[in-house]
Amino acid sequence: MKKQLAGLLITLALLMFAIPVYAGVPLDSVKKCVNEVIALLSDPTLKAESAKEIKKEKLRVLYKQMFDEIEFSKRTLTRNWNKFSPAQRKEFVDLFEQVLEKSYADKVLSYTNEKVEFYKETMLSTNQAEVQSKIITSSKEIPVFYRVILKEGKWKVYDVVVENVSLVQNYRTQFNDILAKDNPEKLLEVLRNKVSKH
Repeated sequence: MKKQLAGLLITLALLMFAIPVYAGVPLDSVKKCVNEVIALLSDPTLKAESAKEIKKEKLRVLYKQMFDEIEFSKRTLTRNWNKFSPAQRKEFVDLFEQVLEKSYADKVLSYTNEKVEFYKETMLSTNQAEVQSKIITSSKEIPVFYRVILKEGKWKVYDVVVENVSLVQNYRTQFNDILAKDNPEKLLEVLRNKVSKH
C-alpha cells in the first residue's frame, strides 16, 4: 500500500512538472513573440520614416527568434527538399526568408494599434501545436493561426494561417509548379530575381 501511494505521489509530481511543458506553453511562447513585435511597432522613438530601416532590422531579429526557417522551408518544398544539394538548401532558406520579409514587412510596419487576442491552443502531436488568435480592427476580426513545433526546448512557428490561407500551402503551390518543370537551380534563380527587384 505504501509502495502504491509512493508511486502515485511520484506520478502526480511528474505530471505537475510535465503539464507546463505542453499546457499553455505554445500559446504563451507565440503570444510573447507577437507582443514583442507589437511593442517594437508601437515604439514612439521609431515612428519617424528615418527609423524604418532600424525597425526592420529589429523585426528581423524577432523573426529569427520566432520562426523555424528550416522547418518552414522543408514544409514548403515537401518531397522536393531532397532534390536540393546542401548548398542549394542553405541558399533557398536564406532567399525564402528575404522574400517573406519583403512581402510582409510593409504590412507589418503599417500596424496601427489593432488589438491581437489569443484564445485557443490545440496540440496536434506531442511536439506540434496550433495557436489561434485574431486581429481585431475597427471593422472586422481577422483569424490568424500559428502552427508551431517544439525543437531544443523552444516552440517555433513553421506556418501561419491567415483567414484560412496557409502561408506554407500558398508558396508550396507556387514552388511545386516551378519544380514540376524545372530543376532546383531554376527556383533559386526565380527567388534571386524577386529579392534583387526590391
